Amino acid sequence: MKILVVGNGGREHTIAWKLGESPKVEKIYCAPGNGGTAMENKCENINASTNEELLDFALENAIDLTVVGPEVYLCEGIVDLFKKHNLKIFGPSKEASQLEGSKTYAKEFMKKHGVKTAGYEAFSCPKAALNYVKEVDYPIVIKADGLAAGKGVVIAGSVEEAEAAINDFMVNDTFKGAGKEIIVEEFLEGVEASILSITDGRVIIPFISSKDHKAIFEGNKGPNTGGMGTVAPNPYCTNEVLATFDQDILKPTLKGIQEDCLDYVGIIFFGLMINERGVYLLEYNVRMGDPETQVVLPLMDSSFVDLIEAAVEGRLEKEKVTFKNKTACCVIGASAGYPGKYETGEVIQGVKGNKEKVFYAGAALKNSKMVTSGGRVFGITALGDSLDEAREKAYSSLKNINFNGMYYRTDIGK
Repeated sequence: MKILVVGNGGREHTIAWKLGESPKVEKIYCAPGNGGTAMENKCENINASTNEELLDFALENAIDLTVVGPEVYLCEGIVDLFKKHNLKIFGPSKEASQLEGSKTYAKEFMKKHGVKTAGYEAFSCPKAALNYVKEVDYPIVIKADGLAAGKGVVIAGSVEEAEAAINDFMVNDTFKGAGKEIIVEEFLEGVEASILSITDGRVIIPFISSKDHKAIFEGNKGPNTGGMGTVAPNPYCTNEVLATFDQDILKPTLKGIQEDCLDYVGIIFFGLMINERGVYLLEYNVRMGDPETQVVLPLMDSSFVDLIEAAVEGRLEKEKVTFKNKTACCVIGASAGYPGKYETGEVIQGVKGNKEKVFYAGAALKNSKMVTSGGRVFGITALGDSLDEAREKAYSSLKNINFNGMYYRTDIGK
C-alpha cells in the first residue's frame, strides 16, 4: 500500500519509520517531510503543503491511506475534504478537532460530559479578564484559546504576571489571533502525564503512558517549548492512576463524542495532571504528541498501520495494542536560543553509526549534508530494561552528535 504522511517534524519522522516496518507498506510519501524522512526506508519527500495540494497528490497517485501529523491541518478540515473524495484518511473531522483547536470548546465539552478537569472562566474581552484576575487566588493558569504550537500557556504567580500575559495574548496578539480569546484556569499542582490513544468513535484504546519535559531549562525552569524530551512509561502512571483515568476521563470522553455525534476517528491525546485529589484532564490534543511519539511508537509491538486501518474501518474493538516490556527515553537536541531566535544551516555531525535511533525534526538535507533548519533539531531515542538504562544509552549516544550551538537538557527522566 501507498501512504501519505502529512507534516515535517520529529513526530512525522517517527510515524513514517513505524509505518515502514510493515511489509504491507510499499511506499510512504512525506509532505513535506524533513532531512530524516528523506533518508528513511520506503520514504520520499514531496512538495505539497496546502490541503488542496495534498488532495490533488493523493488522487493523482492513488494513495491508499493518509496519516495527518500536525493539528493545524485537522483544524482546517483536511479530513472532511479527503472524505468528500472517498479517500481513506486517519484523523478527526474539523468539528471534532475543535477539542484541540479551541480551549473554550474543549472545556465546555468536559463540563457538559462530566470529564474531571480544573475550574475555569473564558474571556473574549481583555478588560473583563483583567478585572477577573484581580479577584482570584494565585497561582493561576492563562491559556490562549486557539492553536499556539504548545506555547500558549502561562502560569501566573501574581496579578502583575497575569496582566502581562493577558496583554501579551489579547492585546499585543503574540499568537496571531490564537490568544484573542483566553481561558483563565485553576492551577493544579502535581505531576503531568501524557496518554496517547486511538479511537474509531466506538472505542478508545489507550497507548502506553509517557512524560514530557516542556520547559527549556533544567529543573523545569524557563519558558515552555514544544517539548525537550520524554520518557515512557510514565513512572507516575500507576495501575490505580490508570484506573482512575479510565473512569473519570476516558469513558466520559467517549460518551461525549458519541452523544455529540462527533466524527472522531484518529488519535486522542490526553494531557493529564496527577495529584492527591485524583487525575484531572488538562487538555485534549487531536493528534500524536511531539516528542511523546518518539518514545511511544518505538515501544509499540503492534503494527501501527494495522491499528490505523482498523480505526478507519470502524473495527478497532477487535484489535489489541501491545508494547515491549521496556522503558524509552528521548532527548531533544535544540538550536541555541530556542524557543526564541536561533540560527539555522549548522552542519549536524556524528549521527552515522550511532547505536540509538535519531528522529529528525528541524533538519534538512543540503548538498548531501544534514543541516539545522529549526529550533528542535532532532530527538535521540533509546530503549532499556529500566529508566536509568534508557537514559544512560540516550545520553551516551548524544555525546557523539554535535552542531554549532547545540543545546539539550541533561535531566530528562530524572
